[in-house]
Amino acid sequence: MKRRSLLWGGSAVAVAGVCGTWSSLAASASVVRFGQSASLTGGQAGYGRDVRDGIAAAFAAASKTSGTRFELVTLDDGGVRSRTAQNVATLIDLGVTGLIGLTSGAGAEACIPAVEKAQIALLGTASGNMGIRADGVSSAFHVRAGYDLEYQRMVAYARDFGMRRIGVVYLEDTSKANLDAMNLSLHSMSITPKVSVGIDRNMSSFDAVSAKLLEAKLDFVLFTANAAPVSAIIDQMTAARYPGLFYASSFAGQDLVDALVAKKQSCVMSMVVPRPNATTFSVVNRCQQDLAALGGARMGMTTLEGYIAGRIAVEAALNVLKNGSMTRPKLRESLAALRADVGGYKVEFGGGTQGSKYVDLVAIDRYGRMVG
Repeated sequence: MKRRSLLWGGSAVAVAGVCGTWSSLAASASVVRFGQSASLTGGQAGYGRDVRDGIAAAFAAASKTSGTRFELVTLDDGGVRSRTAQNVATLIDLGVTGLIGLTSGAGAEACIPAVEKAQIALLGTASGNMGIRADGVSSAFHVRAGYDLEYQRMVAYARDFGMRRIGVVYLEDTSKANLDAMNLSLHSMSITPKVSVGIDRNMSSFDAVSAKLLEAKLDFVLFTANAAPVSAIIDQMTAARYPGLFYASSFAGQDLVDALVAKKQSCVMSMVVPRPNATTFSVVNRCQQDLAALGGARMGMTTLEGYIAGRIAVEAALNVLKNGSMTRPKLRESLAALRADVGGYKVEFGGGTQGSKYVDLVAIDRYGRMVG
């Protein structure tokens, strides 16, 4: 039987099987329940757990102070697109009020027809995937910037430093809209990639990819992929004395930072939330405190992204409950009108679905410090 993970107000409970367990998910007036499909196993397990822990910390803190119990039901998708779609269908059938914190952008995109049909909010997908930001998608609410804004920032950086020979590495199973956004950003700066390589995130070897990038004699390699392949390629190219720079989008997350520090390597990286050591943001301090209260889950950029999504979910839900009972349509309406400042991080939907344009560009040095 498949293994599920349920988080009740922040406490993790693993449940095997389905029969005899899901009946406990019936809604009540004092409980708001969100569903999540996340990579808790496989190559993106660390990423998935971090997002889940961030949401759980926000829910646990709100459950203690708001008079409403916030619960998170998390199903493991292993980072597989089809499993994400299956999980979301299951969560919708179970009656969760909203969906939150999906960790596969490709999986989230596959869910859009079911989400739109159910008229349920899909909040805070931990991905800049452009497919879920397409015109006509009204149920997906984004608390972070999309890849288009990340690419624009990074390509401008490359132009400003005179780097013209750029290579692009992307996941083959992700949205074509992501690659289109990257190419549009490059074209806007009159830059044509010297090489563009699609990869399978589960490849056992990236030797051929690294060799192709090295042969192109690039100034700059731009990655939109999860941490494992990015780390492997950086390791191989560094060993071959590649003299250029590496850039990773936010998709690589805290896992990439940890992998680079372990090998004393570096790269430039875009972040769509404040730096996890930026204590001038009260949301960072609050996240650290709430994670500690939850049991000491690790603090990092990916955890913080999940935490912010959780805080937005809480605020939208409490706005509904001030005026009556909770329903899926009311939650969507509350999100669509939401303007919030979460400890220095602003999320403003105002009738749209893109709540933030925050992008920070940092250099991760070999000691794990975020510079610039």
